[in-house]
Amino acid sequence: MWIQPEEVLLAGALWVSERANPFFVLQRRKGHGRGGGLSGLLVGTLDVVLDSSARVAPYRILLQTADSQIYWNIACGSSRKEITEHWDWLESNLLQTISIFDNDEDITTFVKGKISGIIAEENRLKQGEEQEEDCGKFREAELKMRKLFGMPEEEKLVNYYSCSYWKGRVPRQGWLYLSVNHLCFYSFLLGKEVTLVVPWTEVTQLEKNATLVFPESVRVSTRHTEHFFSMFLNINDTFKLMEQLASIAMRQLLDNEAFAADLSLPKDLDARAKNERYRMTFRLMQDERLDGHTDCTLWMPFAKMHVVGQLFISNNYICFNSREEDLCQLIIPLREVKYNADSSSVLPCPVSISTKNKMNFLFANLKDRDFLVQRISDFLQRTPDNTWGDTSPLSLIGHSVCHSCHKCSDKVFPVHSDLLMCPQAASSMKEKMKEEGWSLHFSEFGRGVCMYRTSRTRELVLNGIPERLRGELWLLFSGAQNEMATHPGYYGDLVEQAMGLCSLATEEIERDLHRSMPEHRAFQNEMGIAALRRVLTAYAHRNPSIGYCQAMNIVTSVLLLYCTEEEAFWLLVVLCERMLPDYYNTRVVGALVDQGVFEELTRAFLPLLYEHMQELGVISTISLSWFLTLFLSVMPFDSAVLLVDCFFYEGIKVIFQVALAVLHDNMDALLTCSDEGEAMTILGRYLDNVVNKQTVAPPTPHLHALLTSGEDPPPEVDVFELIRSSYEKFGSLRADVIEQMRFRQRLKVIQSLEDTAKRSVVSDKSAFSIKELEDLYCLFKSKHMTGCYWGASSSAVQRHDPSLPYLEQYRIDSAQFSHLYSALAPWTCGGHTPCLSARLFRLLDQNQDGLVNFKEFITGLSGMCHGDMTEKLKLLYKLHLPPGNRHILQSLYQTVPCRLSLSDRPPDSTFTYSLTNVLDNEKVKDYRYYLRMWAKEKEPKRETIKDLPRMNQEQFIELCKTLYNMFSEEPLEQELYHSIATVASLLLRIGEVGKNSLQCEDIADDTVLIGSEQRRSSTLDVDWSITFEQVLASLLTEPPLVDYFERKVDIQSKMAACQAQRAVERQISSASDNELTQNSV
Repeated sequence: MWIQPEEVLLAGALWVSERANPFFVLQRRKGHGRGGGLSGLLVGTLDVVLDSSARVAPYRILLQTADSQIYWNIACGSSRKEITEHWDWLESNLLQTISIFDNDEDITTFVKGKISGIIAEENRLKQGEEQEEDCGKFREAELKMRKLFGMPEEEKLVNYYSCSYWKGRVPRQGWLYLSVNHLCFYSFLLGKEVTLVVPWTEVTQLEKNATLVFPESVRVSTRHTEHFFSMFLNINDTFKLMEQLASIAMRQLLDNEAFAADLSLPKDLDARAKNERYRMTFRLMQDERLDGHTDCTLWMPFAKMHVVGQLFISNNYICFNSREEDLCQLIIPLREVKYNADSSSVLPCPVSISTKNKMNFLFANLKDRDFLVQRISDFLQRTPDNTWGDTSPLSLIGHSVCHSCHKCSDKVFPVHSDLLMCPQAASSMKEKMKEEGWSLHFSEFGRGVCMYRTSRTRELVLNGIPERLRGELWLLFSGAQNEMATHPGYYGDLVEQAMGLCSLATEEIERDLHRSMPEHRAFQNEMGIAALRRVLTAYAHRNPSIGYCQAMNIVTSVLLLYCTEEEAFWLLVVLCERMLPDYYNTRVVGALVDQGVFEELTRAFLPLLYEHMQELGVISTISLSWFLTLFLSVMPFDSAVLLVDCFFYEGIKVIFQVALAVLHDNMDALLTCSDEGEAMTILGRYLDNVVNKQTVAPPTPHLHALLTSGEDPPPEVDVFELIRSSYEKFGSLRADVIEQMRFRQRLKVIQSLEDTAKRSVVSDKSAFSIKELEDLYCLFKSKHMTGCYWGASSSAVQRHDPSLPYLEQYRIDSAQFSHLYSALAPWTCGGHTPCLSARLFRLLDQNQDGLVNFKEFITGLSGMCHGDMTEKLKLLYKLHLPPGNRHILQSLYQTVPCRLSLSDRPPDSTFTYSLTNVLDNEKVKDYRYYLRMWAKEKEPKRETIKDLPRMNQEQFIELCKTLYNMFSEEPLEQELYHSIATVASLLLRIGEVGKNSLQCEDIADDTVLIGSEQRRSSTLDVDWSITFEQVLASLLTEPPLVDYFERKVDIQSKMAACQAQRAVERQISSASDNELTQNSV
C-alpha cells in the first residue's frame, strides 16, 4: 500500500534490491523467501520478535535521485503481487513525467505530493487516516494468520498479540493470533519454527496465574496438554478476550445460535459482553441492546440528596445504577415516559424525565447532555404508544395485578386466587404489618417498574413479601412484567397453538402433572391441573430446545399459587432463559455448572468440610435438587417460598448463600458421617424442619418430611434466621464473582459432557478398537465443527442439534464425507474415488436428509476395513445398485427399528386393519396391539446373499471400472488386473447363459419388460444379469483377489496421516508463496 514518504538513510541495510530504474528501487527484506544465509536468518528472527512495519511489509519501493544520498520510502507490501502492482503504476504513470524535470528537488517534491494525494484520496473514501492505518495492519495480520495456519477466508481474526510461548522451560517469542474459532501461535527464532493451533471447543480450562516457574501468564488447558503464554503488554485485556471466545465456543457446543453470531473485531465482543452485563444487572430482555452509558447524579426525593452513579440508555429503557452498591437502582421503560424536558434547576447539565404515572426523575452532571437528549428523543419516537400502565392505585394493595388480563381474557383461563391462596392469610397480624410496610414503601419510593429500588426494598424482601403482593413483586423484580407488557396476547395465542399437539414434551408433562405439589389443595382438583398443563405446554411450544424438564412442574405450580396463568408463564420464561440459564435443557448444563460453583464456594468458605464431603460424594448429590427446584422440593413450602422471594430480587447468589449456611449449620454432624447415606439423612431432616413461624396458614405436609421423620426429630429452624445467617456469613458473595466462577465451571462441565458423549459412542459394538473409535470420533467431530464454522452448503441448525442422541449429534454432509473417505477408506480409486464416495454416502444416508451421523459413518468404514471377504464384496456389490432402494439401505442396518407409515405397508401384507379404521372403530379396545403386530411384521429380517437383487450389465460394467481403479497402486497390480479380467470374462459368459435361461421362463416377463423400457435406446443387453452368488463364486477362484479382500486394513496409519493433513496444507501454502516469489523474480 502507499505510505506517507519517509526518509531512508541506509537503503541497503537488511534489504536486497530486486528492480531499479533511474528514479525508483523495489527492495525485498532479507530473511523473506528462500536463501539469505545467516543475515537473512537473523533478520527473519527480528521480524517475528519485534513489532515493526517490516514484520508485515517484506517489500518496499524507494524514491531515489542521482545527486542525493537520501531515499524516500513511498510504498510497502506484504506480497510480491501487491508491490508489483504499485511498481507497474509508477512506471506507467510517473516515470515519463518526472524524466522531463531538470531539478532533482522538483522531482522529489512532485512524487511526494503525488503519493500524498493518492493517500488522501484513499483515506477520504474511508473513515480517517489513523483508523485506515490500523485496519491495514490488521488486514495484514489476518492474511498472515491464514497463510501460516492454513485457515480459510471464513475464519475471522479477532486480535493478535506479541507474547512468549513456553515450550518446556524455554520461552519462544512470537505472535498469538486469537480468531473466532481458534487460538494460534507462531514463532520463528534462529531457524526454529513453532506453530500451535488450538480450537476453542477443545479448551477445558483457562486461567491467569503467576508462579516462580512461569511469570504472570495465561494457562490454556486441553484434554491432553497445557500451554503457557506470558510477557503480554496488557495481560488483562488478552485474558478477557480469551474468556469471551472460549465462552462462545462452549455455547456453540450447546446450541446453534452461537454459530450465527457475526463476531470479528474486539469491539464486537466488547459490545456483546456489555450488553450481557447490562441485561443481567437490570433483568431486561435478551434482545435489548445497550446504546451507551455515562456518569451522572440522580436526585432522590425521599432522601433529599443527589446520588452518584451511571445512566444507561438502550432501545427501550433508561436505567440508573448508583456507584455505591444497593444504594439506588432505577429502571424506566420508554413506553412509560410521557416526555423528557430540560429542568429549570440550576444544576449543571440537567435532564428531567416524567412518566405517565406522574413520577419525575431529575438527572444532572451529564456529559454530552444535548447528544443524550437527542438519543432519548430518537428512541421515544420509535417506541410504540402503549396505553397500559405498569402501576396500580394504592387502594388495590392486597390484590395480584394483571395488567393484560382484559386483553386476553377470551383466550386465557386463569386459576382464581381464592382457590389457591389461604383465606387465613389476610387475618394474620404479621401479614397486615408487612402490607403496611410495603404500602409506605410504595408511597415513598413509587410502585411498579419505575420504583426506586434501595436498601430499604431489600430489607422488606428479606422480611418476607406479603402473600397478596407476592405475584406482583415477583413479576417486578424478575423483569417478567416488562416481557408481558411488550407481548400482549402472546400467551393466549401460544395456548391456542399448543393445545392438542402431541410430542415427547407433552407426554412428559402429562406424566408429571399429578406429581406437582400433590399435597397442596390447589392441585388436588382438575382446575389447578389444567392451568399447570396449559402453562407448561405453552412454554414447551415456545422453546422446543428446552421443551420440558423435570422440576419445571414444581416451580411452575408454585408460581401459579400467586399469579395468573399469563404471569406464571412469563415468570417461567425469565427463570428458564435468563435467571437460571441452561438449567432446564436436556442435559441440565446450567445446574451442573452451578453445582461446580457451589463446590468451589464450599472449598473457599468451608475447606475442612469440603474435603470430607468430597470423599463422601455428597455435594454433587444434594446440590442438583436444591438448585433445580430452588429448595421447593426439599423444604416445607411456606419456608421455601421465602427463598423464592429473595431469589427473584437478588438472583442466584441467595441460593448459594443459603446452601452454604445449611452446610455450615450441620458441619459438626457432617464431619462425623462415614457414608453418603448418613450425610443425606442429616441434611434432609434439617431441611424438613426449616419452618416459617410467621405463617398462619395450615401447615402443608412435606412429602420428604413424612418419609424421613424419625422418633427424635431435630429442633426447628426459623427460615428467617437461616436467611439472615446466610447474609451475615456469606453476604460477601458478588454477582460478578459468581459469573466468573460459572465461566470456569462451564468449560469443565461442557467438556465433561463431550467426553461422556464420546464414551457413549465408542462403547457401541464395533469391529474397531476403543482407541480407534475415539480417534475416529475426534476426526468426525472436527469435520462436523469445521462445517459449522465455515460451511456454506447447509445451515448450522441443520448440521448441529445437541438435543439428539449422542450418536446423532454430529453429522456431516457429502462433501465432508468425501474428504474423510479419501483420507481413511481403503478403497481409493484415483479419479473414480469421488464417485464411489458419493455412492457410499447415499447408501449410508438412511433417512435421506443429506447428512450422515457417526454411527452410519462407522458402519460403512467398518465394512470396508474389518469385514470378511463376503461382507466386503456385499458392500461393494450394493454400491453399484441403483440408489434409493429402501430394501438395500435397510439391510445394512439390521438393528434399525422400522418406521411405522401407512404408505410403507407392502401390498401383499396380511395386516388388514388400517390405523384409520382402528381409530374410528369404537369396538376396538386397544389399537396399540395392532401397531405392535404391524411393527413385528415390518421388522427387517436378516439378509442373506440370496436376498440381494440381480445386477444388470450397466451396473456390472461400473463394478468392473471400480475394481480396475482400485488396484492401480497395489504391489501385485498386474496379477490383480489379470485376475479381474478373468473374473469379468467369466461373469459375462454366466450372464449370457442366464439370459437364455430367463427368456424361457414366464416369471421373468415383468423384469424383461421393465428393463426393455428403461434401456430401449441403449446398446446394452437389457436381458443380461447376474447374481451376487455368481460374483462371489467367480472371485473365489482367483487367489490374488481373495488375498486382497481378506487383508486387514491398518486404520491407525490412515488416521495419523489425516491428523497431519493440516500441517501439510500449511507447508504447501508456504511453498506456493516461495514459488510465486521465484517466478516473479
